[in-house]
Amino acid sequence: MHERQLEILRAIVEEYVATEEPVGSKAIAERHGLGVSPATIRNEMAVLEDAGFIAQPHTSAGRIPTNSGYRLFVDKVAQIKPLSTGERRAIETFMSGAEDPEEVAARAVRLLAQITHQVAIVQVQSSERVVLAGTANLARSHLESVTDLYPVLEALEEQVVLLRLLADAGTSINVKIGTEQSSANLQSTSLVSMGAGSGAIGILGPIRMDYASSMGAVHAVARYISKFFDGEGM
Repeated sequence: MHERQLEILRAIVEEYVATEEPVGSKAIAERHGLGVSPATIRNEMAVLEDAGFIAQPHTSAGRIPTNSGYRLFVDKVAQIKPLSTGERRAIETFMSGAEDPEEVAARAVRLLAQITHQVAIVQVQSSERVVLAGTANLARSHLESVTDLYPVLEALEEQVVLLRLLADAGTSINVKIGTEQSSANLQSTSLVSMGAGSGAIGILGPIRMDYASSMGAVHAVARYISKFFDGEGM
């Protein structure tokens, strides 16, 4: 996989996340400044398609990322998008004044759901309790079909499932995409998670999510609540 193919994959992922429409070579050539012709881009797209990283949903359409394509994008291309000064200030303001772990978790999960427009999940320190916010965002998340929504909602009602979701959260961002999820009911979604002190935090959303921004938001909020959970206060 050479650099140009990775840049074309980046363009396809970014365009598809933004538009929800299959992406053609002409759009990539016009909007992403790769310095090559649409014909060259089509040739590289054929290589990506043969490797299983993109797919053509129907004849004469552009291409969309597959789960493997998103995985390659996260592993090789995506970078954590830092929050703006305003966003960081908003986190500090929203989290200030929290006095105990339960309140920190409750504020953090609401904040993360607002920032990402996804479902936010926080495990309160090392306890067996998970706090959830933003389930209404699922209705606006454009899962592949409405029938995908019901098993996700069922899974989110189970504390055991939620705890298992955050079990792999560590000191760095962890991303699970589609079928990488251990729960069959959640395989139409992706999870971005990270440890936060002795607890953990994450967001759950559609596979077609803005991974760079989502990873940035989880990383920032996890760092803030880690300060509290580790006894430093906010």
